[in-house]
Amino acid sequence: MSFIKARELLRIAEMAKARYRGVSLRDIMSELSVNERTARRMARELEDLCPKVMITDDEDRRRWWKLTQVPLIDHRVVNEKELSALDLAIRRAVRDGAENEVVALQRVRDHLVASVPRPHARSAEVSSEIMMIANGFACRPGPAARIKQPHLETLFNAFIHPTMVEITYTSARDPETRTKLVEPHGVIVGPRHYLVARDALAGSDRRFKQYRLDRIIGMKGTANYFERDSDFDIETYCTFAFGSFFSDAEHRLVRWRFDPRAAPVARDYVFHPKQVMTDMDDGSLLVEFTASGWVEMAWHLMSWGNAVEVLEPHQLIDILDQVRRGEVEVLP
Repeated sequence: MSFIKARELLRIAEMAKARYRGVSLRDIMSELSVNERTARRMARELEDLCPKVMITDDEDRRRWWKLTQVPLIDHRVVNEKELSALDLAIRRAVRDGAENEVVALQRVRDHLVASVPRPHARSAEVSSEIMMIANGFACRPGPAARIKQPHLETLFNAFIHPTMVEITYTSARDPETRTKLVEPHGVIVGPRHYLVARDALAGSDRRFKQYRLDRIIGMKGTANYFERDSDFDIETYCTFAFGSFFSDAEHRLVRWRFDPRAAPVARDYVFHPKQVMTDMDDGSLLVEFTASGWVEMAWHLMSWGNAVEVLEPHQLIDILDQVRRGEVEVLP
């Protein structure tokens, strides 16, 4: 095996270990600038080189190769401060339009994340996310609720250890102030930021719940350690909703059609991580995904005017009409 070929296979192995779902043929083609035939051959060579590689097919029939243990690259180390510094540097490079630096820094990041067991890597990634929020690099433009800086610092420390936090909280449905001891697992960033956590004193109820950070009156760290759910992933968790509203009753297939003049713009959007886009014969664009949060969808669709049509569900069609008439009394 030539040096270049070995280096390319090592790069694929690092991607397969560092990324949550692993690596796909499209990832290999993009990373190494090869065609699909070459990417398939390299994937087969990865299987030969790493017999323990896990191979899965997603709902769109795309194949993924995932590695959990690669002794050759396990000697590298990473901690949350190093990862945070890299993420901040990547954000600055993106902001400054330095494309070559973005690519180089992203490769360094993959090297580091691939060097540690997945639970430790995920902890570092979550901590890095909180660090970016605290430093103003993980916010989105537009209106957003204020976040108390001490709360972010408390969460940052809780994610690293991990330890429970005590929150004093007032919900929208219950004005009474309550104190809860929770096990923090992640943060949803948006116009309203949410802490995703489990109630430590709920007994057998181990469901994850969302707590709006702007409704948390007080927060303090504790010395109580807990075992983080190894199956929890914030990105997978967020795919259940369009925005921040989670509802089993609303969780169903959504289909939107953008007219030909809006299709080129809509095609560059990621409306949902698991969206499927289909170019129609008349030049329009069909967007399909499964999620909850119809009111938030209607708010977003308002920005597209008459350039988008909701095909289903029929409840979303009705809600969009009500929003346009100003009849939905739901605050952001």
